[in-house]
Amino acid sequence: MRRRHPPIPRLWLMTDPRLGERLWDALERLPRGSGVIFRHYQLAPAERRALFARIAKVARRRGLVLLRAGARPMRGEAGVHGRRGPGLVTWPAHTRREAMAAIAAGADALLVSPAFPTRSHPGAAALGPVRFGLLTRGLSVPIIALGGMDARGERRLAPLGIHGWAAIDAWAR
Repeated sequence: MRRRHPPIPRLWLMTDPRLGERLWDALERLPRGSGVIFRHYQLAPAERRALFARIAKVARRRGLVLLRAGARPMRGEAGVHGRRGPGLVTWPAHTRREAMAAIAAGADALLVSPAFPTRSHPGAAALGPVRFGLLTRGLSVPIIALGGMDARGERRLAPLGIHGWAAIDAWAR
């Protein structure tokens, strides 16, 4: 039997320390029903829980779907990113092999990256539309494009049948 979870958002914000205080504007900019993947791995556990709680409060008020990356469960999460867990499960994939493994592990959606050049990983080889399409062709779960994404990138990848896109900088402008 399939897990019950909220609908899979089409638009996502990946939290990142480099956003600083712009994180709050980015959260306000997201349309209702969008997703947020909370990362902030570098924070001490108590500080990480406190920041998650603040984001969860905004997410509830704004109708956002909040997932957590990392091992420790957090109050207010609707699911997890990058591991098995309750609720909505998303998983990162950079190769076809990673994508298949994530699906086998129970991913409800894949965040495939880097679609395009990105500030998060300067100098990393981007997939581009052709390799992105080859990586995702025929996969059985919704695909969320990540890496250098914005509305323009979404239009470039739309013919590949992506479900949506995720970003950091696009929401912080």
